[in-house]
This record gives sequence, structure tokens and C-alpha cells, in this order.
Amino acid sequence: MDYEELNYGTLSREQQLESSLAFPVLMRKVYLWMSLALVITGFTAFYVATSESLLTLIYGNKIVFWVVALAPLALVFVLSAGIQKLSLTAATLVFVLYSVLMGASLSSIFLTYSTGSIAQTFFVSAATFGTMAFYGYVTKKDLTSWGRLFFMALLGLIIALVVNIFLDSSLLEIGISCFGVIIFVGLTAYDSQNIKNMLLQAPDASESMQKIALMGALTLYLDFINLFLYLLRLFGNSRD
Repeated sequence: MDYEELNYGTLSREQQLESSLAFPVLMRKVYLWMSLALVITGFTAFYVATSESLLTLIYGNKIVFWVVALAPLALVFVLSAGIQKLSLTAATLVFVLYSVLMGASLSSIFLTYSTGSIAQTFFVSAATFGTMAFYGYVTKKDLTSWGRLFFMALLGLIIALVVNIFLDSSLLEIGISCFGVIIFVGLTAYDSQNIKNMLLQAPDASESMQKIALMGALTLYLDFINLFLYLLRLFGNSRD
């Protein structure tokens, strides 16, 4: 049975109409919030990288550096664990703050890689992400098994990253980057389908449903950022 038929079969005609109208609204919000977060992150990263005072503040002070580096992780936990307790406005503000802090922490890429290679990698990432997100959205294949596979692979990737902190192997780093690209290409398709399926169940575009859409935007945002960073490590040209 088709997923949408399974979902709508339990709803009244009025509820079906409201749900069918809510779905495109919520999907637009997912990609609007995600795009807004990427713009904020990009501008913040560039602004910090071109500000000597901000670079000195962040990279010249260990406390500030670790606050900027770890705060995004803390905010992800806040959103993930407390999304239902936060108002939509508060959750959106946390997401915006997260985007700003991610931008500040990513400012170092402008110090490491040439601006041209960053721009080129961004467009390659956008094309790859868009293709896989579209595939996940339109495919009739159930990608649930992909999710399990790539989440397990993600755990392996994290372990490899920790190991390479001690080994400092350039060969292993290349392997990790290749592995990372594959993982986040797969997760993009899986997450796109999963978000679509969740929002198809939304009975309306209420605040609680919009918060689910916001979490979907965060998920896709993280997929894009990680895909971009791993591609940059593989193909980015050094400023030197």
C-alpha cells in the first residue's frame, strides 16, 4: 500500500484536505530554514575570517575557542532534546544562533583554503546534495535500510577520526574524507525521504508540526555542512 494512502486512510475528508495543504507548506519551511541557516553560516564564516579582531578573540584565547567549537554541539542537544518544550520562536532563535556559531567555528577554512576552491567545492556540494535530496524525495524505494547502514558507518567514521588524532596519518585522513563523502551522500537521500514521510503524517501546519519541520531543516543542514567539509578536505586548494 502507498504510504500516503496508508496515512490518509485514517483521516476524515476535512482532515485529508488540511493535511494535503499542510505538507507543501511544511516542506517549503524545511528548505527555507535550511537555506537561511547556510547563508547565515557562510556570511558569518567570511566575516570572522576577514576580521583581525575576531580572529584574535577566537583563536588567540583558548577558552573562547573551545566555547565557539563546542557550543554548536550543545545547541544541537538543546534542540533535539527540548524541541517540544521550546516555542517555535525560541527554537528558531536557537537554530539561528547555532548557524552563527557554526559560521564562527568554520571561519578557519578561509585561512586554510583558497577562496576559489571554497566556492567551487560549495557548488559541487550543492549539486551533489540537491541531486541526492531530490532522489530521496521522489524515489519509491524504501531507504530505511540506508539509514541503518549509514548511521553505523557514521559511528565508524567518528572512531576513525578519534584514532587519527593520535596517528596523524595523511593517508588515513584521505580515506576518512572519502568515507565521509559517501556517508553524507547516502544520509542526504535517507533524511530527505524520512522528512517527507514524517511531514506527510502532519494533520496541519500547527506550531508543533512546524517544529518538526525545523528539526528536518537542521538534519539536512548538518548533512550539507559535513558533505561540504569532507569534499573540501579532498579537493580544496591550500592558500599557500
